[in-house]
Amino acid sequence: MSYIVVAPLSRIAEMAVRHKAREMVSLIAEGQDFHRPAVIAAERHLKLKMNDISFAGTGNLIAPQEAHVREIIDFARSWDRTTPLLIHCWMGVSRSPAAALIASLAVSPDEADDILAQRLRAASPYATPNTRLIEIGDDLLGRGGALVRAVKAIGRGADADGNAPFTLALPEQADRVP
Repeated sequence: MSYIVVAPLSRIAEMAVRHKAREMVSLIAEGQDFHRPAVIAAERHLKLKMNDISFAGTGNLIAPQEAHVREIIDFARSWDRTTPLLIHCWMGVSRSPAAALIASLAVSPDEADDILAQRLRAASPYATPNTRLIEIGDDLLGRGGALVRAVKAIGRGADADGNAPFTLALPEQADRVP
């Protein structure tokens, strides 16, 4: 069964083991070093350095870029889906939910954006996907603004403490994820 696990950095080892994940995407700011869980193969760990900001030109912070989103799309498309894909950022609320939406659409391009966004909201009342990642993903995946509109429609998530991992099913698995 394939699905995406979204987690804060503090819970990646636990989530990787619990869900038997073998592949991981990390969206972490420069200097936020951590140990990759041993169950994640080094060659199947995509580490993207970016800050959780929505526009470029903010001092020394690194805004999400088109190259980052291309890497998420390519990595998702190379995911064999025999085990869940773990995606994390610092708190598991903004960058990683955005990357989960992008990854889901990369492997299931026929899914309706509004249904996917509603499934995200049902899975996590806290998720507030990073708008810059969503805008770039919408463009690169040829969604014509549908992903941007769908994420706007679900609104900002509830305040979070960064301790609420969740799973996002792929469309064919939506009724069967634990």
